This record gives sequence, C-alpha cells and structure tokens, in this order.
Amino acid sequence: MKTNFDEFESDRLIHDPANYRWGIFYFNPKGSRIGVPKYNKVMGWTLNFGNIYSYLIILALIAVILITTLLG
Repeated sequence: MKTNFDEFESDRLIHDPANYRWGIFYFNPKGSRIGVPKYNKVMGWTLNFGNIYSYLIILALIAVILITTLLG
C-alpha cells in the first residue's frame, strides 16, 4: 500500500531534472514505476528508461509492428 510519503517521494523524483537524460528521457533505476508523467504533465506520460521492463515494452511494440507489416 502506498503511503503519502511514497507518493511525495515519487513526485519529487519525477520533477528532479537530474533524472532526465538529454532533457527528455526519464532515467531513474531506483524508481519502480514503468510509466511516469512527463516533466510537464500536460505533455502526457513517458517510460522510465532506468527500468528494464521499459525496454521490453519497446521491443514488444517493435516486434508487433514488424510482424504485422511483414505478414500484412
């Protein structure tokens, strides 16, 4: 169960510019979340590239696109 502290800490990490690579890629290996709101919340969500599951999601999307393109 998430506590208010966990939510505060998570929000603090998301808004920390040190957790962004090149200003656009969120990279926080200590964070357990895969999807996080972008620095500017109006812009939507992004992946936490410090989490291995983010890369698996990207590879799965590429595989689906390639399979549907080659078989379609």
